[in-house]
Amino acid sequence: MRLSFGQELRLVQKQVLAPRMIQSMEILQLPILALEERIEQEMQENPILEMLEEDPDLPAQRDEPEPPDAPSEEERELVIDGSKTEDDFERLMKMDEEWPDHFEDRSRPSSNRVEEEGERKHDAMANMVARPQSLQDYLHDQLGWFELDAPLRAMADRIIYNLDSNGYLQSSLEDLLGADATEADLALAAQALALVQKLDPPGVGARDLRECLLLQLTPGMLFYEQLQAIVLNHLEDIEYNRLPAIARRTGYTMETIQAVLHELRKLNPKPGSEFEEVHVPTVLPDVFVELSDEGYKIRLEAGRTPSLFISPYYRKLLSSGDTNSETRDYIKQKLSSAQWLIDSIEQRRNTLTRVAQAIVDHQKDFLDKGPEAIEPLKMQQIADKVGVHVTTVSRAVDDKWIQTPRGIFPLKRFFCGGTTSADGEEVAWDTVRLKLQEIIDGEDKQHPLSDEELVHELGNKGITVARRTVTKYRKAMKIPSSRQRRDWTIVSPPEKGKDGKTTAEKSVPGSPDASVGSEDGGTVG
Repeated sequence: MRLSFGQELRLVQKQVLAPRMIQSMEILQLPILALEERIEQEMQENPILEMLEEDPDLPAQRDEPEPPDAPSEEERELVIDGSKTEDDFERLMKMDEEWPDHFEDRSRPSSNRVEEEGERKHDAMANMVARPQSLQDYLHDQLGWFELDAPLRAMADRIIYNLDSNGYLQSSLEDLLGADATEADLALAAQALALVQKLDPPGVGARDLRECLLLQLTPGMLFYEQLQAIVLNHLEDIEYNRLPAIARRTGYTMETIQAVLHELRKLNPKPGSEFEEVHVPTVLPDVFVELSDEGYKIRLEAGRTPSLFISPYYRKLLSSGDTNSETRDYIKQKLSSAQWLIDSIEQRRNTLTRVAQAIVDHQKDFLDKGPEAIEPLKMQQIADKVGVHVTTVSRAVDDKWIQTPRGIFPLKRFFCGGTTSADGEEVAWDTVRLKLQEIIDGEDKQHPLSDEELVHELGNKGITVARRTVTKYRKAMKIPSSRQRRDWTIVSPPEKGKDGKTTAEKSVPGSPDASVGSEDGGTVG
């Protein structure tokens, strides 16, 4: 190996993206709202860009001859060259002096009209939506109802402003106070926490779910003692639907447990969530699908994308022989930037049109029959059909929405993988999920289907999948296991036999005569 300094010639071929190409890809990836912001920013930074302002809702106006003393087009242009113009303010004052009639065409508002406009603005400001009250503010206001000394009030505020969005105190009192806290400080914090837990909404200030539910129980509630016992000792059994285990350990009947669970569901496990402000982002479709005699045709949202063009004044100024070199270089730089932006927007329009039309042509059954008829589709297929790189398709559909007769969907919704059915046809994974949900919705909740039985039911419908695939989809769709889906409600009244036991007690898994079957074939005592 040669280890020395020197010069050598080497022929290397590598791909380098020009800055203009990067800008073009960025424009393609922008959704319609972000594109509007980008255009507005370019309009502010580049004086050569102009926007064609037309209102499609207004009828076209006839061209009327201008008065002979009206300013020419060249005089109306805003000139940035300091050698030809004065300061903007002085120029506007000079225009006011030269063409007084031009500025006096519009009548001045009367004093009454000014007062009316002021009142409308005042009413608009008064009717603005106020910032919603936060959980911390709501709890802090309630502290004013109590006569507290300064240290206790300060400690209660400290606890309040350390609650999370659900109203829980995630940290312990020791962590909240720090390592140098004394026993007196911990006692004061415990007293403040007890005070916070008495505030509204009930359950706020709890450190876990069990404490949150217990704080919401009051002695006058129905099944108060049973609720206390179940919340204290059987929350995990409730999570995994092990109701027979609760009946065996508590001695409650199944009807009592069902009634207790009915009351338990009335409690709020997240007392602070009602104060959380939910932000719903605005969705504006970039592409629209319309059904015509020729089939489904797409059109882009053109009303919100302004038509840009280069100012003819600066073109004329660039070709003029009186323009100095510094101004000419500035105009050339801005002209090149403006032209690239216009070309990038046009390229975005063409690429998005071709890609969206290819997607709609492939997913025609989705639009005709619904989401269950979606077909497997990969981005490489659309790239091959349109004649572009697959990364171009990815940028074209990124964060774009399409409005169809069946609703508004993201463009990425139409891309999905699939599997092969028993008939040799490809079936999209979305179709498999819909079939899985349909089977689970129609099952007998007294005897729900296990994952292995779900595989068998899908096979009867011509869809062959593995058990682990069913388990993965079931968890992704937030569908509980067969044990958790089981309904333990006793339909018919129990009948006692000769041994004194009811039929329900004999048949309920988890009783001394039976055990609860688990998903993997084992038992849970």
